[in-house]
Amino acid sequence: GTSQKTKHPMVHIVISLFCLFAGCVLVVSVIEQLAMFHNCTAKEAIERLCNYLPEILNLQGICYLVAELYGPELIKLLKYKMNADVVCHSIKLCKQNAGQPFCHLYPPPKVSYAWISDITTLRGYHWRGKDCNEGKAIGVDPKDGIPYEKKFCKESKGIILLGDSAGAHFHIPPEWMTVAQMSLKSFSDLPVALTNELDWPHFSGTTGFLNSTIGGWTDSLYLRLRRRNRCNHRDFQNISKNVSNSNYCMKMVFSINISTYLFFIFFSLARNQLLDNPAIVIYASIGNDVCNGRPDTVVHMTTPNQMHSNVMQTLQYLNSQLPKGSHVILTGLVDGRFLWDQLHSRYHPLGQLNKDITYEQVYSFLSCLQISPCNGWMSSNETLRNLTSERALQLSNVLKDIARSEMFANFDVFYMDFPLGKIADEWHKLGGESWQLIEPADGFHPSQVKKKSLGARIIWQKALSEWPHVLGKENPFNSQIEDVFKDQGGH
Repeated sequence: GTSQKTKHPMVHIVISLFCLFAGCVLVVSVIEQLAMFHNCTAKEAIERLCNYLPEILNLQGICYLVAELYGPELIKLLKYKMNADVVCHSIKLCKQNAGQPFCHLYPPPKVSYAWISDITTLRGYHWRGKDCNEGKAIGVDPKDGIPYEKKFCKESKGIILLGDSAGAHFHIPPEWMTVAQMSLKSFSDLPVALTNELDWPHFSGTTGFLNSTIGGWTDSLYLRLRRRNRCNHRDFQNISKNVSNSNYCMKMVFSINISTYLFFIFFSLARNQLLDNPAIVIYASIGNDVCNGRPDTVVHMTTPNQMHSNVMQTLQYLNSQLPKGSHVILTGLVDGRFLWDQLHSRYHPLGQLNKDITYEQVYSFLSCLQISPCNGWMSSNETLRNLTSERALQLSNVLKDIARSEMFANFDVFYMDFPLGKIADEWHKLGGESWQLIEPADGFHPSQVKKKSLGARIIWQKALSEWPHVLGKENPFNSQIEDVFKDQGGH
């Protein structure tokens, strides 16, 4: 879509994002529900929403500017009980391309449509461990003059994640669109979220290191590796990218599948073969090689031959970068039929107030707009869902064969299935329900609530029992390291 009346450049950016992410329908829905929930006018609801936003990045100012441009028309339409679909098409925030169907989240109204015309973010230390403060004289034991690293760190290694949006921990807080939970506090993380591409790698199951502020708790492979050996402090890299939605987020890679794209972004990996410690590399493309928003989704899935070629190129590059003694773990793709089975009949956060929007409707809406993260699995077509899982299994078998048959000079290779079944079983034992393992806002990604934490524990236990040399031995000097450097909280 394109903006029809925006003049201010920041407004143009915001409106463009609204079009790309179906944000207009989301925001209008929230405004309408705020008015109902607080028994106020649409104008008061808009003001309330703007006041909820933090002033950082001038978010409040942008909100009021957008409200000034579009508020009068929006208020008039809501007064006549027009739903969010009708409002957004009517005020022409986005064009409807010729031949494209009228996409709607809500049931069509009965009226005629004829009238409608070293910072923390920006890939900073949330993604890679902070550099140590080289200015402090803490490198040598003053008692004997021996460097602490030589004394305490006989063996250490870092962890690197090569992944997709699930690895980056994509998350949209449901309270951003659930009016009953909305408050000033709801949007306190918005500036960080925007600059982090709506990813939360600092809470992720592989490289997370901060206490979660978005539900659940943070338990990660990095934190476990650090507890095992304090010399592994801050040695993590999360090289993951939101490419499942490449057809609307990154047009430059519109037709590139995830395993191809990962091959390119992996060149940002930072490891010196001569000077750095070995690393554990997790290759976790758990779904995006079969997920895309194209109407002919199967045609655009990665084929087994493509998967083999792309992964081998990545491994060959890793062999040229990783220090000897490193390890690579290839993770199989998930069986995403779990999404439809658990969510399709449940109410989405936007539909909880009026009990009117299910995940099936959301999936259909996103598919119609051609911005679905995964047409293959987020579909009412059972045959298509089965075909998608069949292809995912074929690609997992490619990874399994590579781990079984290929050898590299600087690392060994292992394979593990994505442990969705085990995660669900563990969650059920804790009294949880399967649907809670899925992000409520997008109905697609793994949730913070428990899946990240349980996943880290299950992967760690498998490595500990089957590949203990990958994790290294427990450092007998951990207590001395803590005495000297104190507990720096993983970051």
